[in-house]
Amino acid sequence: MNYKFKYGNDYLSIPLNTKAAELIYGEISPITDIEKEINHCLDNPIASQPFDEIFRRGDKVVIVTSDITRLWIKLDTFLPIVIKRLNNLGITDQDIVILMATGTHRSQTPEEHERIVGKEIYKRIKVIDHDCDNSEMVYVGETPRGTKVTVNKLVIDRKVILTGGIVHHLMSGFGGGRKSIVPGVASRETIAQNHLHALDPNAERSNPLIGVGKTFNNPLHLDMVDCCRLVGPDFLLNVVTDPKGNLAKFVAGHWLKAWEAGCNWADEKFGIPIEKQGDLVIASCGGYPKDMNLYQSTKALFNAALAVKPGGTILLLAQCPEGAGADEYFGWIKPLIAKTLDQELRKSFTIPGYVFYATVEIAKRNKVVLLSTIDPELLKPMGIIATTSLEEALKLAHIENSDQDIIVMPYGGNTVPLHN
Repeated sequence: MNYKFKYGNDYLSIPLNTKAAELIYGEISPITDIEKEINHCLDNPIASQPFDEIFRRGDKVVIVTSDITRLWIKLDTFLPIVIKRLNNLGITDQDIVILMATGTHRSQTPEEHERIVGKEIYKRIKVIDHDCDNSEMVYVGETPRGTKVTVNKLVIDRKVILTGGIVHHLMSGFGGGRKSIVPGVASRETIAQNHLHALDPNAERSNPLIGVGKTFNNPLHLDMVDCCRLVGPDFLLNVVTDPKGNLAKFVAGHWLKAWEAGCNWADEKFGIPIEKQGDLVIASCGGYPKDMNLYQSTKALFNAALAVKPGGTILLLAQCPEGAGADEYFGWIKPLIAKTLDQELRKSFTIPGYVFYATVEIAKRNKVVLLSTIDPELLKPMGIIATTSLEEALKLAHIENSDQDIIVMPYGGNTVPLHN
């Protein structure tokens, strides 16, 4: 049987001697009338007063938005509708500020601001990047887990609307929601204290309580919630997109309850129950841009790791024309070789550093074969067997073995295997 997988802008055909279990999300209908859907959500919010009862003439409002790394949210398609509603309530453009939740990311250019919010809104509304080192900050308290929470002063002085995108997330279970506050508009120290929950406090490994789709007892997520509670945002509007980038679902209302409803919807659509794990999992990221670099492609790897038996093989198809992606990603190879990776990450925690760390962990548990354009020598220290040849990749993965259980994931970046 032949199975087709996207690879960059092309397709690869892989013949298998046995029928594979195919994990693929169900049909998702994109939203056809965005303005109608947004207004319905604002008028009928989850666990909240309607939008028009929360905001009124004279209010100073800050809208927290994602930065250029989350351009897939397509903020420019729905932000004007929210601002129009505020204007209709008597809140002027001068009373509104857009605050980019950059976390520890770099500052953005005016051109990038315009791309994110759209030309018209960029001309009318003040757009500010949060700077985790230099923005004017306010200390708002300490969480039960000991995180000292310092955030951008704008989210304390004004009424706060959170926007963002809900997607399965390696560390916090899901993106969106409370992440707009921490890490989004928090100080570097607050972000580091929170993110250290990704590592086991008692062993050199990831915290077993965190992971893709995990929120129950996830200390990283729960600490984020406690951080956000200290700020108490007034309203939330989050979106879920389909794998093609279409807007598929909006949730609005209470900053936690509405977000949780969006997570449940995403889990229903993208979570695929599996009866048993496979000896071999063949996963494509879903083609470009999802496999534009290794940093992005690890989303498919982490999902594939949920579908494979311990000691089994993952064949990841990710073209990676831009190489590693995040500038510092391969920089963590040096402490890996020196056997100080865990120590260095705890000392100077970064998200690319943790993604690297988690990738190495998977390569220790499973045989990982990567088909990409990256120099295979670069990946050897990570324990990844890489090749630029499809024929060689298939040999390395032993796909000719008809006695093994095989699982294929044509859209691995958007498909989350669920099992007990």
